[in-house]
Amino acid sequence: MRAPRAVAGLPRAFWVLWAGTLINRLGTMVQPFLALYLTRVRHVSLAGTGGVLTVWAVGSLISQPVAGVLADRIGRRATLAGGTLLAGAAMVALGYSRGLAVIVPIVFVLGLAIDAFRPASNAIVADIVPAEERPRAFGLLFWAVNLGFSVAVIAGGWLAGHAAVWLFWTDAVTSVMFGLLVWRAVPETRSGLGKELPGGLLDVGRDRLMMAYVGVSIAYAVVYLQTLVGLPLAMKLSGRSPAQFGLVIALNGVLIVLLQPAISARLARRDHSRVLAGGMALVGAGFGLTALASGVLSYALTIVVWTAGEIVVSSVGATIVADLAPAHMRGRYNGVYGLAWGMAGLLAPTLSTRLLALNHWSLWVACAALCGGASLAQLAIAPGVRERSHGAAPVAAAPARAQAGP
Repeated sequence: MRAPRAVAGLPRAFWVLWAGTLINRLGTMVQPFLALYLTRVRHVSLAGTGGVLTVWAVGSLISQPVAGVLADRIGRRATLAGGTLLAGAAMVALGYSRGLAVIVPIVFVLGLAIDAFRPASNAIVADIVPAEERPRAFGLLFWAVNLGFSVAVIAGGWLAGHAAVWLFWTDAVTSVMFGLLVWRAVPETRSGLGKELPGGLLDVGRDRLMMAYVGVSIAYAVVYLQTLVGLPLAMKLSGRSPAQFGLVIALNGVLIVLLQPAISARLARRDHSRVLAGGMALVGAGFGLTALASGVLSYALTIVVWTAGEIVVSSVGATIVADLAPAHMRGRYNGVYGLAWGMAGLLAPTLSTRLLALNHWSLWVACAALCGGASLAQLAIAPGVRERSHGAAPVAAAPARAQAGP
């Protein structure tokens, strides 16, 4: 019996990475409930909790380019396994820590480690999956993340109320399992490991096409992150309860789990920039329509629209990074791409709180404008992306550099 098109034809190493990603996300319990844990169990003040979460965000911001450099220098497998093992150890330490003097440095280490696997994971996919199949592969990884996280939030909510320390142990064990699985079953995929190859992190910054794409990604990510900041605040201001927000946002996860594999398979061989631009336009339309929403049903309808766009974007976002990056610098390029999301995480709360303070619709008009601008910008750089994906090397890959940088 032939496997469905959505899952057929990808290499065994990819499925090991997919399984590890699913296991890791099944245990993602600390981050969603950390604020609740700190205030209720460790009796940290609201101001102190906000400070701890900021420290986490700063660590996460730094981790992406650092992990990207490591993925290129010491290898994808070692970086992924090392990051997950460090995250597991930090999880357990945080579960038994008391007092901000101890909690803050551990949280910083956790922020550095918890997402360090991303540049290495994306680089592995680019290394082992043919270019025409990468949208499908990245879409399936995104599907695993959402499937695992949906289960983790439900289980984590129960543990947070009954045995909070098991949040940390569960997250730690699944992180370690992910790293060990990749270490044992995925061969090192970086070619030329141990050799001095041209190109450093600064060369990524000099790659104008990549930096233009980073700008597009920041604009999109600022909008997308309103799912965690602006949307719950807007629903509260319109008289909706937290339970109603939980109900409508759950629709996002359900739609991704049901539709992602099939949609990613259909998009795999289409022009990546046009697909991305279309997905961003859909996300912008969905968030723009939120300006007209007031009841649960109308909010749910806007979520259907932007979730469709999110599914499209998730299939090709990291694929374009793979199109742009020289093979030996895929870790660095993915690290800079991750940095864009970290920067958006710092910008999104400010945008949402200030615009919602003006009126109920200005945030959503701004979101539509940002995504619309990002979509047009992606179409503008599309010819360069196509040329690069067909073999034109960026300046960073030029052999004139004698020694690799950071």
